[in-house]
Amino acid sequence: MTAIGPAWLRAHPLPVPAADDDKSQRGTVQVVGGCSEVPGAVLLAGEAALRAGAGKLRLATVRSVALHLALAMPEALVIPLDETEEGSIVPGASAALLARRSPCAAFLLGPGLSNDGAEALIDALLDGLEPGPGIVLDAGALSGLAARPGAVRRHAGRSVVTPHAGEMASILGIPKEEVSADPLSAARRAADLLGAVVAMKGSLTWVVAPGGQVLSCDHGLVGLATSGSGDTLAGIVAGLLARGADPVQATAWAVWLHAEAGHRLSRRIGPLGFLARELLAEVPVIMADLAAREG
Repeated sequence: MTAIGPAWLRAHPLPVPAADDDKSQRGTVQVVGGCSEVPGAVLLAGEAALRAGAGKLRLATVRSVALHLALAMPEALVIPLDETEEGSIVPGASAALLARRSPCAAFLLGPGLSNDGAEALIDALLDGLEPGPGIVLDAGALSGLAARPGAVRRHAGRSVVTPHAGEMASILGIPKEEVSADPLSAARRAADLLGAVVAMKGSLTWVVAPGGQVLSCDHGLVGLATSGSGDTLAGIVAGLLARGADPVQATAWAVWLHAEAGHRLSRRIGPLGFLARELLAEVPVIMADLAAREG
């Protein structure tokens, strides 16, 4: 078991783009999620991916909020998707997304995704995507995965799931109390079942890979337990995958960057009350600080 901290991060440096690399070579991230009630989750996740160093961004969400999202995030290509009367992405929208899947280096599925039809949409995307790009599953993409692990296992070696205790309970079909009593055991079970790296979020976050590798991060703080915080973490993972980091490295770096961003905000603003969107501008500064210390 290994602790994630500055020493580990400097020993596992992130891929650095060449001076003449263009934005495509730094990787495109595709975020799929949102609904009429929670459109901001996609924006948070997408900005996090860019702050982590991805070169290009695509956001796919319900048609009724797509224009607003495009105006709020001018750096992104926004794909409007058909929606249900309740404001959720229709499962059949997978066809439109798969037709535009190339050339993405990483896909983030689930931020702000409504449960209405989510399982069918996620399964269709996982089945339709060729293994190769990084896959991050978060929030609405996590429900009931234990009942259908094959869709995730197609992407073994390139996939990450980022649940908190309640979402892990949904993945495994067990009570939340069982997860909270032994989160590491739950993370190991999910990693082996899905063939995915697991970030088991909590005051102590576990990063567990299929086959048994375990890392831990105790750098978190209570101020990170706020709306949208998980979307930012998932976006950082996706951005680092797009840059070329492997799933364990991307997840471990993301967990620590996210926590350190919280600490820096807590010193300036206070231990409670900083916003998830305020974490984002801290991320590139922290990465630069670590690189400078390494040099």
